[in-house]
Amino acid sequence: MARYTGASCRLCRREGQKLFLKGDRCYSSKCAMEKRSYAPGQHGQDRRGKTSEYGLQLREKQKAKRFYGLQETQFRNYFDKASKKKGVTGENLLIMLETRLDNAVFRMGFASSRKEARQLVRHGHFTVNGAKQNIPSFTVAAGDVIKVKEKSTSSPKFKEIKELAITTPSWISVDVEKLEGKILALPRREDIDTPVAEHLIVELYSK
Repeated sequence: MARYTGASCRLCRREGQKLFLKGDRCYSSKCAMEKRSYAPGQHGQDRRGKTSEYGLQLREKQKAKRFYGLQETQFRNYFDKASKKKGVTGENLLIMLETRLDNAVFRMGFASSRKEARQLVRHGHFTVNGAKQNIPSFTVAAGDVIKVKEKSTSSPKFKEIKELAITTPSWISVDVEKLEGKILALPRREDIDTPVAEHLIVELYSK
């Protein structure tokens, strides 16, 4: 499946806000949004006018895709599944995205960005309930224990984590010394701080 291989900072500038795609760099003065907060391209600074309703919906969908690092087909599949579940479609969508293994690893503080988390998962650094899992889209459930594989604990990357003060959402607990985290419960909408207006995405796909 094709993946975006361009500069991550261009995506943030296109959406007009930080998407935190490059980890620690996004919190520093080196962040492109700090220097050039306008859209990329030759006419980025010249764009004027009111955005249409469709434009707002499209941008919100693109922003959500980029936050979670998904391609269009993947994202649409998640939406289709969310629309078939009981409850509010937009909330179902965000909960499904949050319970991807790569996102859970990021939320636990084992990676500085979702992109890095996805790479670490693919390289087989984690187990789920004791079994090796290298599929970033794997869906975690309440009670699941995600742990850094024993052979990977000696890596400088994971040794550094033990020295960090990690803040996690309420639906996750982390034991930094053991380099493991547990899914306490499925997240609710109020537990998800991703700045996405999901109702606009529902409106877009419902046309």
